[in-house]
Amino acid sequence: MVDITWSELSFGYIKTDYNVRCYFKNGAWGKIEKTTSEEISIHMAATCLHYGQEAFEGLKAFRGKDHKIRVFRWNENAKRLRSSAETIMCEGVPDEIFKEAVFEAILLNQRYIPPYESEGSLYIRPLLIGTGARVGVKPADEYLFIVFVTPVGPYFKEGFKPVKMQIVRDFDRAAPLGTGHVKIGGNYAASLRPGERAHDEGFASCLFLDAKTKTKIDEAGPANFFGIKNNTYVTPHSHTILPSITNMSLRTLAADMGLKVEAREIMVEELGTFEEGGACGTAAVISPIGEIQDRETGKVYKLGDGVNPGPYSKKLYDRLRAIQYGEEPDVFGWCEVVE
Repeated sequence: MVDITWSELSFGYIKTDYNVRCYFKNGAWGKIEKTTSEEISIHMAATCLHYGQEAFEGLKAFRGKDHKIRVFRWNENAKRLRSSAETIMCEGVPDEIFKEAVFEAILLNQRYIPPYESEGSLYIRPLLIGTGARVGVKPADEYLFIVFVTPVGPYFKEGFKPVKMQIVRDFDRAAPLGTGHVKIGGNYAASLRPGERAHDEGFASCLFLDAKTKTKIDEAGPANFFGIKNNTYVTPHSHTILPSITNMSLRTLAADMGLKVEAREIMVEELGTFEEGGACGTAAVISPIGEIQDRETGKVYKLGDGVNPGPYSKKLYDRLRAIQYGEEPDVFGWCEVVE
């Protein structure tokens, strides 16, 4: 282990020992290389800098009570990265390269994996960028795939407590037929200004509406929204929403717990009918939502008592975490032990 106060970890970057890289040149992926450098040397005309050929992923590895290291659903992240690559015409990363790079990065930096009792994890960031030089608007012919890791604590400093979110209508995160369904930097760049404004105005994050009609729930900041009512887990379904692997897992757990599961359009007015709700994603897992305020109209939607997480949200959070840390049997085959 390294000299880190694990209980004080935030969701931020801490330098680790190594990152791993793989280059695509002359029509083929090369061998995976390890490096201690945090720097990248690329051409000033690289397509990632000019034309947005950049995609990334986020997943986690956990140190269990049995001291084993488990990585959660890496194959789904590999699949999603290829979807992103296809959308913006990057060279896709094959499963075998993705897995080898992720597992090697974990093993090379395993002394940075927080201990079981800290409730921290090792955040893993695969990154794919176009490095080939282009001045005309066209895809690159060279790419770089990097995997780096960093130990992290909770994403939201409030912890597992209900937060307030703000509905924004004067910004769009993604166009109706655009890139909202893939994990690329441009979507996040579009969310920065309204997100920072929401923080400044006292909210944990902002809730985006669909760009076309401004009547339906879209992304919850950097996460997916879900609501629960009448023994039903409901989450928005739209081309502009990133398919969250955490949300996918929670839907499976909800069904296993006896809840009905619906992925459908959610109108803004329906927010007031949910008994509980949250924002879910790799970083936060679940951040319960206690209140949603419409910035334009001032209307406030209450979810639960605003003080305590909803009972189903708590059960879902606890069970998913228990699977990730190896505290209960992984009946769905989601975790792979890194050896």
